[in-house]
Amino acid sequence: MIAAAGAPVLDIAGAALVRGDRELWSGLDLQVRPGEFLAVLGPSGSGKTTLLRAILGLQPLSAGTVTVAGRPVRRGNPAIGYIAQTRPLPPETSLRARDLVELGVNGTRLGLPLRRRSDRERVDQLLRDVGAEAYGDRPVGLLSGGEQQRLRIGQALADNPAILLCDEPLSSLDLANQQAVTAIIDRKRRERGAAVLFVTHDINPILGMVDRVLYIAGGRFTLGTPDEVLQTHVLTELYGAPVYVLRAGDRLVVVGVPDADHPHAHDDVDHATGGDA
Repeated sequence: MIAAAGAPVLDIAGAALVRGDRELWSGLDLQVRPGEFLAVLGPSGSGKTTLLRAILGLQPLSAGTVTVAGRPVRRGNPAIGYIAQTRPLPPETSLRARDLVELGVNGTRLGLPLRRRSDRERVDQLLRDVGAEAYGDRPVGLLSGGEQQRLRIGQALADNPAILLCDEPLSSLDLANQQAVTAIIDRKRRERGAAVLFVTHDINPILGMVDRVLYIAGGRFTLGTPDEVLQTHVLTELYGAPVYVLRAGDRLVVVGVPDADHPHAHDDVDHATGGDA
């Protein structure tokens, strides 16, 4: 963990979001400072991904404000890097690995992107940064899920963002690739002082990196350090139903988490929360 200092990179004030007739959350006040690592947890349907969409300017709030680097949110903000869930690209995808990274370098330009020497040098540097230089010229569809996710991180880092939004970036990855991907994200935020919002269904792979946890459930939320939030009495109060936090070696196990759409249905899980919608 590193100490966060300076003006907030992300400032959310009085935020609320309603989907249909259901309030996902309201009264959310959150400030995230440079270099801070914030894990966003909660059951399926609690609004974790929707929160990221609001920060990206893709989802209007029902109330409140969001600013990034001191400015109101907008689409295509270069101050934000976004890493999506792992979805393997089809084997027939014609892009090379470096082409995928290059989309982060010149993909926002109008018209046909013209390859400049500075762009090529920037792509080479990003490939080195994420440990992908060995397969930079290979077809991206023939790469493993972990290798493709390294490229997505390189793409997200292209503009030296002030904040990285990570939406379940470890899903479908094996343990080795989970460790490799989280290590890259953590190293780059330390080197660049970028804040990280990391949506995940399993906090264990990132537990040693996390400064604070935002846990959203049943239209409510709690915010604090992992030791403050991931407690039996805290999550039981948040859900309004018995939830138990157990420690198994260096892993956390949360048992009895109700699904957001079925608050009285209790499912045993071997990770810190369910998925998201």
